[in-house]
Amino acid sequence: MPAVVDALKRAIEHARPGSRNVAVAVPASAAITKTLTLAAWLDDDEIEAYIEMESDKHIPFPFSEVVFDFQRLGLNSRYGDQQDVLLVACRQQDVNQLTEAILQAGITPAAVDVETFAMERAFQELRHQLPADESEQQCVALVDIGATMNAFHVLREGRVTYSRDTVFGGRQLTDEIRSRYGLSLEEAGLAKKRGGLPDDYQHSVLDPFVDTLVQQVGRSLQLYYTAGRKQQVRRMILAGGTSVLPGLAERLAEESGMPVVIANPFRRMKVNPRIDAPTLAEDAPAMLTACGLAMRVGK
Repeated sequence: MPAVVDALKRAIEHARPGSRNVAVAVPASAAITKTLTLAAWLDDDEIEAYIEMESDKHIPFPFSEVVFDFQRLGLNSRYGDQQDVLLVACRQQDVNQLTEAILQAGITPAAVDVETFAMERAFQELRHQLPADESEQQCVALVDIGATMNAFHVLREGRVTYSRDTVFGGRQLTDEIRSRYGLSLEEAGLAKKRGGLPDDYQHSVLDPFVDTLVQQVGRSLQLYYTAGRKQQVRRMILAGGTSVLPGLAERLAEESGMPVVIANPFRRMKVNPRIDAPTLAEDAPAMLTACGLAMRVGK
């Protein structure tokens, strides 16, 4: 926690944001998300009372340890006298851990979201990287490759319909660079990003890592179809800091047989003159969740 608070303080001091309101997100793995079908005449207070009364049917934790929220999704498509309600719940301790760090850094928690919802929000900006004639009915794979995890999502009409997480990410490549070339963790991370490694790096370290990553993404795509999904994935978008590795997008396009682009949710946005635009564009693929959170608080 102290390291996180210190990093937040330094970021705020450097950025000097105009607002002190902050949105954060819990991982999808820490949240329970369900769509409930309830009587259409129930209002918000009655829905909340129902969830509290029937919590043991929908939430696998003691109700006293949980925070929850819900959103009406409209009338059920099959039954006109029923409404669909999205329920999201997570442990209080997970929320407290995030909000406590924010408060200690001297800023105000304005919203606690789920990473998946933030990503869906940012995906509305990514749509403009797809061909203009691309139908919203078509499925798009969004692969978010972070430091320790790669998350494979399939979206249709801007909503996640399938997700799979794999414990493998850019940290494995950083650790291999550090071990092989005797560098510190920080030095290895910079070398991975900026280059300057020995000649054998490409074939001895980078290529095997990319091979493994491509295999894992291919496996996730296979499991999507194995799960009985009939909608074919037409395109793939890469996000996360590891998505910009040389040759990765090309290899995935070759293996999957579909066009692959690297995410840039800021492409259509105006950039404050104080922000270095080239650096923002370079870091953009890793800022998908942050962008989605900012879009929520900025409304």
